[in-house]
Amino acid sequence: MFTNEQLAQHIINQFGDAVSDFDDPYDLLTFSTTREQIVALITYLRDEPALQVNFLTDITAVHYPDSPGKEYCVVYHLHSFVNNFRLRIKVFLTADDMHIPTMVPLFAGANWMERETFDYFGILFDGHPDLRRILNMEEMDYHPMRKEYPLEDATREDKIDALFGR
Repeated sequence: MFTNEQLAQHIINQFGDAVSDFDDPYDLLTFSTTREQIVALITYLRDEPALQVNFLTDITAVHYPDSPGKEYCVVYHLHSFVNNFRLRIKVFLTADDMHIPTMVPLFAGANWMERETFDYFGILFDGHPDLRRILNMEEMDYHPMRKEYPLEDATREDKIDALFGR
């Protein structure tokens, strides 16, 4: 059994400056790495006998349009059933280079997770065996979870602001 501090130190000892921004919100160890290190890092976590991070829970993304140079964040959630701990790993990407290596060779279940992340955010998973939309129509020329559109229609006249707490 590892504490989050012990686990973080174990990862830092192995990857040094390639990992950063350690935190543990809600007791979930969270940290960042680079797209160049993500495959090596997750391979290590999976194959290291002391850790046995053997389950990829989810891959998703977040769009931060007001963060120049870090507009997109690909987020990996992993779980070690043997040691009963979870991890969140973040990889930040720029809007003009949204490529990241696929995790399909490590976890077959990454296939659909990456397709969903591509479908909603437009993240390009290099090496993915079948990167195409999974939930939306192929004809869509946009990615609906990007924060590129206003949340409300400013032209609507049937809203009364007082009813919405404004």
